[in-house]
Amino acid sequence: MTEHRLTDWLPTTKKEVELRGWDTLDVILFSADAYVDHPSFGAAVIGRILEAEGLRVAIVTQPNWRDDLRDFKKLGRPRLFFGIAPGCMDSMVNKYTANRRLRSEDAYTPDGRHDLRPEYPTIVYTQAIKRFYPDVPVVLGGIEASMRRVTHYDYWQERLRKCILADSGADMLIYGMGERPVTELCRRMLAQMQEDETFSLRTHTLPTDILQTAYLTRKDDVPGGIQPDDILLHSHEECLADRRKQAENIRHVEEESNRLKAHRILQPVDGRTVVVNPPYPPMTQAELDHSFDLPYTRLPHPKYKGKRIPAYEMIKFSVNIHRGCFGGCAFCTISAHQGKFISSRSKESILREVKAITRMPDFKGYLSDLGGPSANMYGMGGRDTALCSRCSRPSCIHPKICPNLNTDHRPLLDIYRAVDALPGIRKSFIGSGVRYDLLLRRTGDEALDRGTRDYTGELIRHHVSGRLKVAPEHTSAKVLRLMRKPPFEQFYEFKRIFDRINRECGLKQQIIPYFISSHPGCTEEDMAELAVITKQLDFHLEQIQDFTPTPMTISTETWYTGYHPYTLEPVFSARTPRDKLAQRMFFFWYKPEERTRIVAELRRIGRSDLIDRLYRR
Repeated sequence: MTEHRLTDWLPTTKKEVELRGWDTLDVILFSADAYVDHPSFGAAVIGRILEAEGLRVAIVTQPNWRDDLRDFKKLGRPRLFFGIAPGCMDSMVNKYTANRRLRSEDAYTPDGRHDLRPEYPTIVYTQAIKRFYPDVPVVLGGIEASMRRVTHYDYWQERLRKCILADSGADMLIYGMGERPVTELCRRMLAQMQEDETFSLRTHTLPTDILQTAYLTRKDDVPGGIQPDDILLHSHEECLADRRKQAENIRHVEEESNRLKAHRILQPVDGRTVVVNPPYPPMTQAELDHSFDLPYTRLPHPKYKGKRIPAYEMIKFSVNIHRGCFGGCAFCTISAHQGKFISSRSKESILREVKAITRMPDFKGYLSDLGGPSANMYGMGGRDTALCSRCSRPSCIHPKICPNLNTDHRPLLDIYRAVDALPGIRKSFIGSGVRYDLLLRRTGDEALDRGTRDYTGELIRHHVSGRLKVAPEHTSAKVLRLMRKPPFEQFYEFKRIFDRINRECGLKQQIIPYFISSHPGCTEEDMAELAVITKQLDFHLEQIQDFTPTPMTISTETWYTGYHPYTLEPVFSARTPRDKLAQRMFFFWYKPEERTRIVAELRRIGRSDLIDRLYRR
């Protein structure tokens, strides 16, 4: 592999800026993650996209917010704006467990340190910048801002919070995947600079019509006034007074995030109005290829030499082949961030990235993942886009798979085989979660169905690193409906196929199911029955989690408000730490130290009949 120079990375210090011969910068990004120059890290992607536009971009990584704030001044004032890239994960999910305990490490920080990232870096960084450069626009991006673009429940503070623009003082928010809106913003600002010799950031106002952006304005200054097809949400103040109104709001936000032709969303807050413009259409293959084909070094910045960045170690030999997910799981943030429409890379772009990985000096021939938000949605979408343009369903596969959905697995199978044929590749594994409901679909088209069977066989025989991840999430029919997951009977069916192929091929692979406790609608009785069912399947569960309410998902707002946003019917949730732990312990029925507590709890809830089923020899 070619030896890299320091200037192969985007500059992070004044010295690195000078090494490039620059005396000014157009955009300065502030990142709460370490700088890894890789297409899986948001700050690197935005930096490289703007660099490709001819802009001078630098990244300030994990600035010190506790001292005199010199890190926020060290690169000076940009010509266009400061961008806030708070991290690949929500800062609070990154920092705390579902029980609000500190996680063992920060995966996006050198050596997993905890002390280099503040809580809510979007707010902390913006306020620090505005202290020194009040006239320079601050533009927010990333998952933290995206999932806080309107009133949302904050689990860690146990309260409703305003749109993050109001709390931070920033000038614009870009939600979702940000390549196109940030590029359009820069083009607009540069065009105005060229047209107006007196252009000044002090008097300049940012454009208000760029898709996939949000901004705050005075109530009477909403551009064009309130239009008939605008969606006017209940105000922040109304949601504070009435949880049912918060539930009503979040349905609109989810639906508009997943439309091909969405509406503008308005929400009053503090006497002003948050304006959320509709999202861009899904990225074209050429646009997505362009983003992934930029000259990433695929390595952490040299200043981290000798330090371990856990998240990078996980993905350094993996390849993301598409964006978006049409699963619509109620607890997942992907729907409101990336949307349900799949954008897929070309085969040529994927192969170029794989070839680059094979040239890495420590690559041993094994790709850890060829996947995406879901492993097997590559190239899929609606056959008739006219039908899709009228659709507001957040999921294309729940409660049933849409008859308009093309679920052809043959293009993905072709990708696998092309990758495996490359010199230097010994094996490509699929580390992303597989949607087995797609693998079980029978369309009546023999060629299509044969392709799905072929894909399933190829996956199990050649792309499982001993353990295949799938996510049934629960066994209870009512809980699965609330999660928007398929019936558990489909997991049984897929497991039979998995076990049969393993027997036929003499393989000793495991299927590793993911499960969630304390999801809205789930009771201790549901968890007790889950324990019995997983015992019958001979599972000692490892991949489990307690439901963590993350901002702006349907499950979170159901958990907080007590109402389902689509039906407005009351839904029970285990809310106290005691109730959540009581559900979680059923995952570990096989541990001797949990037996006494589980037996006592089964008696308390009137399900003594399950004791023998769990503990008889």
